[in-house]
Amino acid sequence: MTIVRGTFLDTPTGESAVGAELRVATDAALRVVEGTIVERGSWAELSGRHADDVLDLREGLVLPGLVDTHVHYPQVRVIGGLGLPLLEWLDAVALPEEARLASTDHARAVATEFVSGLAASGTTTALVFGAHFASAVDVLFEEVERVGLRVTAGLVVSDRGLPEPLLTTPERAYDESIALARRWHRPVSPGRAGRTRYAVTPRFSYGASDELLESCQAVLKDVPGSRFTSHVNESQAEIASVATLFPDAIDYVDTYDRHGVIGPSSVLAHDVHPTDRELRVLAGQGATVAHCPTSNAALGSGPFPLGDHVRHGVRVSLGSDVGAGTGFSLFKEGLQAYFTQQLLGDAGQPLAPADLLHLVTRSGALALGLDGEVGDLSVGKAFDALWLRPSATSPLALALRHAGSATEAVARVFALAGPADVAGVWVAGHPVMGEHDTPEHDTHERGTRRP
Repeated sequence: MTIVRGTFLDTPTGESAVGAELRVATDAALRVVEGTIVERGSWAELSGRHADDVLDLREGLVLPGLVDTHVHYPQVRVIGGLGLPLLEWLDAVALPEEARLASTDHARAVATEFVSGLAASGTTTALVFGAHFASAVDVLFEEVERVGLRVTAGLVVSDRGLPEPLLTTPERAYDESIALARRWHRPVSPGRAGRTRYAVTPRFSYGASDELLESCQAVLKDVPGSRFTSHVNESQAEIASVATLFPDAIDYVDTYDRHGVIGPSSVLAHDVHPTDRELRVLAGQGATVAHCPTSNAALGSGPFPLGDHVRHGVRVSLGSDVGAGTGFSLFKEGLQAYFTQQLLGDAGQPLAPADLLHLVTRSGALALGLDGEVGDLSVGKAFDALWLRPSATSPLALALRHAGSATEAVARVFALAGPADVAGVWVAGHPVMGEHDTPEHDTHERGTRRP
């Protein structure tokens, strides 16, 4: 049992990021028992009633662990491949690297770098695009389990349109997916979801036949509690190709929906160029769109029509989209999302600082069906958290010292924070080790520091 002392910022209410309300607790305390927050109140109140160990995090800000809803494990080594549109970038940069994960040794090295990158950036929960090789997906889950993050991932499957080493068949895709799910899918148990879960993952309709998508639907049905993720409407060239490949489909979303894979457990990445009909379908089916701002900019895919999604009632979360995206930090993604909407002028959807915090925490938890467990720092939730404690001379520290309100502080976090400012990360009360260990400081008051 531990009392965590600090300044806590979160957005515990609302289904949509737009209009989110910031909750602020200064010199407050959370009582954590077996990884779960069981009490919340002022420091004076909780410390007066309990003689627990204390984790003193007053030197900085405590936020909920960040939730990344679209990130590619095999692409960590190709971040920064700028200057190409989507399909050309895939051919020249991403797919050759993904083919290298056929080597288990290579996959293991990449998995270590990938999971470390997530943890060091304060990401505690992620929906991960796995690899085209079952052995590489095993390696990813092994590293995730070792470090302790919450990850939903699966075998990436395609049966056309990609280099031959990355292709499969509908039958093999089903068999390998089911075998992986048996090893790694931890279905929801009373009060808690497992740390690792399975995601049915066709790469995109551009690389999938109707038969392959049928096999994906079969996996989704046969693995209770599994999720579905893929790409949609990322670039105009991709959309035109999909229309040619699926002449009977109404639009890109219909290539998935006609196979019964769009629903509340579905997260589709990008959706930069949707039609109104597609937005109505996504909203009606309860699906989520993972907005990937730096990737959309880097590949020139286009500005994300956030306002259209909000008006139609489509849930939106954020994804880093490593490696077309430019890094693991969801603070950077939030800032780029803000920039994009500002540049759209009257066509954009203004984002307040609280909206950005909601997008990188609660929105992602809602998308993954984990909002009962993570996404904010309320009683009953797991203590998944990050501690922002910038060095005294950093631009972020200077900006925070002069912030006039908690809202200003959150704005400055998104403008300036990066992995170097993340001083500690916890999942279910346990420290998560990324590229650096959780620092030990003289602020420890008594007993162990670990909740």
